[in-house]
Amino acid sequence: MKNNKVAFCTLGCKVNQYETNAMIQEFIKNGYEIVEFNEKADIYVVNTCTVTNMADRKSRQMLRKVKELNPKAILAAVGCYAQVSKEELDKIPEIDLILGTNKKKNLLEYVNKMLEEREELNSNLKAQDITDVLHCEEYVDFGDVTFTEKTRAVIKVQDGCDRFCSYCIIPYARGRIRSRKPESVISEITKIAQNGIKEVVITGIHLASYGRDFKNKYRLIDLLEDINKIDGIERIRLRFFRANTNYR
Repeated sequence: MKNNKVAFCTLGCKVNQYETNAMIQEFIKNGYEIVEFNEKADIYVVNTCTVTNMADRKSRQMLRKVKELNPKAILAAVGCYAQVSKEELDKIPEIDLILGTNKKKNLLEYVNKMLEEREELNSNLKAQDITDVLHCEEYVDFGDVTFTEKTRAVIKVQDGCDRFCSYCIIPYARGRIRSRKPESVISEITKIAQNGIKEVVITGIHLASYGRDFKNKYRLIDLLEDINKIDGIERIRLRFFRANTNYR
């Protein structure tokens, strides 16, 4: 499994970008080499989006493109489109692995297992894991994510939405609101600041709902005040997710 090359394609919002950074960090820790998506790799990961019909189409296009680069590669479709449209992805024979939004954290585990089984059985195996996000009450924490390609770091602090607007599919793709524990956020940003990053972008699916699922009265403003106390952080930005009209 060592020295295998992995390529990532991220579609959609800053939350997806954060989760891609978390997945990349895990692969790097375990000896994988990260390459550009248009290069030949052993594993391709498309972190999909489903906010609009155009996002769905883009996700399918990027997935179909992969096997042109390396027919023998493992192709993983993860994220929002995988969560809500598993049946559509099942129709694309090139896809080897389908993981819903709450299973991105386990991507490395699945890939390692698939590589081992392919080596032993000398055949292509497929797998999928889609959980019911609407009944998930715990925030899926990736731990401290310090990997970033930019001078500012994106920090995810919240997931899900309870609004259920008639035009929006996001609650079905991301589940209900779940907030990240403040001590986890502070730990991550402290380590990022120690690495020389001075600017952080705080993001979530429905960021204004941060803390509403906590039993205490700790809210977004309290989190921002605590982040502002971290040595080295000079600028805090907020990036709100905006869902455009969906065809669903």
